[in-house]
Amino acid sequence: MTLPVEAQTVAKVQSRKGDFSDDGKNTIGSQLASRLREAIVSGQLPAGSKINLNKVRQEFCVSLSPLREGLARLISDGLVEFEDNRGYRVSPVSLANLEEITALREEIEVFALREAMRIGDVEWESSVMRALHRLNKAERDASKPETLENWEATHREFHLTLISGGKKPLLLQFCANLLNLNDRYRRTFLIRTSGDRNVSQEHSEIAQGAVARDFEYATDKLRQHIHRTGSNLLDHLRDTGALQ
Repeated sequence: MTLPVEAQTVAKVQSRKGDFSDDGKNTIGSQLASRLREAIVSGQLPAGSKINLNKVRQEFCVSLSPLREGLARLISDGLVEFEDNRGYRVSPVSLANLEEITALREEIEVFALREAMRIGDVEWESSVMRALHRLNKAERDASKPETLENWEATHREFHLTLISGGKKPLLLQFCANLLNLNDRYRRTFLIRTSGDRNVSQEHSEIAQGAVARDFEYATDKLRQHIHRTGSNLLDHLRDTGALQ
């Protein structure tokens, strides 16, 4: 029997029942949120598409309770919306939304980096350089989708490690949410190209400036990096007519 389109989509990221277990640290709901987050960010669950709870529950072999918990997490992340009488839906995307995300990252993430340089210790410095090394070693090939997923995870780890030295959990969560929202747009770009510039050099300059505590250099490099990425994505989406 052929599954409905949205069930087929979820089936791409489904998991056997035994793959989910509550270990006290990562609840089934949080694990579901991670799987669904990747499906949304990668475009497997398209922007604006309806999320049918019963079909998703059956595909993942879980009860409604952890599924609702997972979706609640994604609502707080801005990736899922809920409306009375209409249910759950993947949040829509737009050029205006991307512009807002980019502007917020330029302000909030740069502020977070400044705090990390002000407070961060030697262990933070070491963590930044390790994350940079892993990122520079990660393959990113548009013809190999699995490499894009791994690169995105490593890229996310680098950016969050970079600002982790500030030891401000709320600030880190805000930045993590903005990265999730931004990644939805960047993934559409990466599946068509392996890159538009020497991003590895930009990451290296930001990291080296950060651990050297060169506040102006590091924050300027990060702001330029975020702005360039946002501008390139906007141009790409306008040129392709993917968004209005």
